[in-house]
Amino acid sequence: MKYLTILFTMALLIVACTQVPKPSQSPVPEPGTLPPDAAVTSPPQNGSAPVETPDMPFAPRPDDTNLSRGNVFLDESELLIRESFPPQITLILSGDLPTPCHELRVVIQEPDSENKINVEVYSVVDPNQVCIQVLEPFQENIDLGTFPTGHYTVRVNGERVGGFDT
Repeated sequence: MKYLTILFTMALLIVACTQVPKPSQSPVPEPGTLPPDAAVTSPPQNGSAPVETPDMPFAPRPDDTNLSRGNVFLDESELLIRESFPPQITLILSGDLPTPCHELRVVIQEPDSENKINVEVYSVVDPNQVCIQVLEPFQENIDLGTFPTGHYTVRVNGERVGGFDT
């Protein structure tokens, strides 16, 4: 019993003295390294062009020209404002697509001169595809990115969703 206690104590000391590797952290800009009005995203120069987000799976695709455009039935849309520097804005959408064959598309416009961010939500479908006629529910989080200092209003398909200050 004495040896077991000594062995257990030594094992506990060895484990307690080992270094635990630190998780890798993404570099976060230090306050003051960027001007307060600097945008972290790179919006296009033309106010009517969509904001390109390479990792957004719902952005329009070149082959969409071969598809028919359809509606999306939105039940709920709201803004999530993450407490980060600078604040990151996410649009939460939930609703139904007309059929399981429809694919969701989201076009995010650059803020206009009044800091209104217009988001267009629609669906596309292959008109030659046979599909069951039932609604397909969805809930998606759409990252709107970060914005320079100001008050912004977000509209989805012409309807006001909410606003935020940066």
